[in-house]
Amino acid sequence: MLTAAPITAEDFAPFGEVVELGGAFKIINDGFCRRYSDLATLDIVDGQPGISLFNAEIRSLPYDCGLLERHPLGSQCFIPMQNAEFLVIVAPDAGGRPGAPRAFVAGSGQGVNIGRNVWHGVLCPISGSGLFAVVDRIGPGANLEEVRLPEPVTVTLAPGG
Repeated sequence: MLTAAPITAEDFAPFGEVVELGGAFKIINDGFCRRYSDLATLDIVDGQPGISLFNAEIRSLPYDCGLLERHPLGSQCFIPMQNAEFLVIVAPDAGGRPGAPRAFVAGSGQGVNIGRNVWHGVLCPISGSGLFAVVDRIGPGANLEEVRLPEPVTVTLAPGG
């Protein structure tokens, strides 16, 4: 059993970046807008950044995660198109296979940029519409590795989560 904790920039740092409001900003649009710039680092090899829309089905909890994937040629940034929560399941590399997974809950107003070559679960919204903007690598080449886990890992929320 794996318990998903609220995501923080510090806890998620080994796997990528949390994309959320915070830090320095610039006032734009005649004073009616704050721009928070450069919130995630795109890491792309032999391709170009693309913006796509993913429309994922809402999952129920507890959630059984049986598939992890990684993208050796580019990071992937997931930004919900409406306030929503989603599970972020990640694992360190262990000799070319996923190591022990960790689970986080990205909350309202948060997105994630999963680092290049980081093992992660599939897009897993648990509230909202399931509509996400995704910024990732577009280009030729093998940019997807998938591993089915011998036994699915059941993910629950931390108490109060």
